Amino acid sequence: MMDWTDRHCRYFHRLMSKEALLYTEMVTSAALVRGGAGHLLEHDVAEHPVALQLGGSDPAELGQAARMGAEAGYDEINLNCGCPSDRVQSGTFGAVLMRQPELVATCCAAMIAAQPREVTVKCRIGVDDQDPEEILPRFLDAVARVGVRRVVIHARKAWLQGLSPKENRDVPPLDHDLVRRMKDRFPDLHISVNGGITTLGEVRSFLDAGLDGVMVGRAAYHDPGAILLRADAEIFGSDRPPREAEEVVRDMLPYTERHLAAGGRLNQVTRHMLGLFAGRPGARAWRRILSEGAVRPGAGPEVIEAALAAIPGVGMAASA
Repeated sequence: MMDWTDRHCRYFHRLMSKEALLYTEMVTSAALVRGGAGHLLEHDVAEHPVALQLGGSDPAELGQAARMGAEAGYDEINLNCGCPSDRVQSGTFGAVLMRQPELVATCCAAMIAAQPREVTVKCRIGVDDQDPEEILPRFLDAVARVGVRRVVIHARKAWLQGLSPKENRDVPPLDHDLVRRMKDRFPDLHISVNGGITTLGEVRSFLDAGLDGVMVGRAAYHDPGAILLRADAEIFGSDRPPREAEEVVRDMLPYTERHLAAGGRLNQVTRHMLGLFAGRPGARAWRRILSEGAVRPGAGPEVIEAALAAIPGVGMAASA
């Protein structure tokens, strides 16, 4: 989710669900510790609960980065061992770390020792020619031995040679059953499944099958209303009435005004909102008005209001 789940995206998503745990895009430990990129830790208090996802393979550096994340107020520090991009591989982190479970364990131990927040791991079921039935249990055992208690497993291999990052999200076959078996094998680990999950019904089925959590990535980004607006009621059992998409849009207006007043650009916020009305009448006009209008010099909240007015049944309420 690099370049997707930035702070504007997370604020927008939080308006739809009070309960879902949100994750940052991956931030490298080198950028924080050696690159002076502390601005990457900026977030709004409204985003909580929110986890900082780190990338790296140097234990001491990851420990420092984890401490910085805890001091910035993040609720969880997550180590990414699943991203397959070339840039990540060249830095020896992300999915390539599936080849080195003991190094991952050492990194996690350093992160745990450095700060008080819970340290979690996101991983693949394996990479390249590894046998997932062999490597995944070995990997989980290694991180569990140093105190990791929660793991998110993307139920696909990553092919580091021969497939692009985009292809690695779709081409390798999913093996959700393997993830379920890992829960049986490691009953004390909190195991969440990720990969190819697109509906709340599927989320419910995985929870009913005994998994502890479900991570939804691209579906929650491209069609956030379908996943997040009903998640609190259907998954978390909240008795709060589900929000409506148009309510969320109106609540984004003050946030957008603050962002613009601070020197930001409208499209930095609205690019995350394009899929909100997916499948509804007026969705195409909503996307077009936002896409074209938000990049114009001096564009402001009136672009969002015009796009909302294109959705049948909400335009008059929006302008009232």
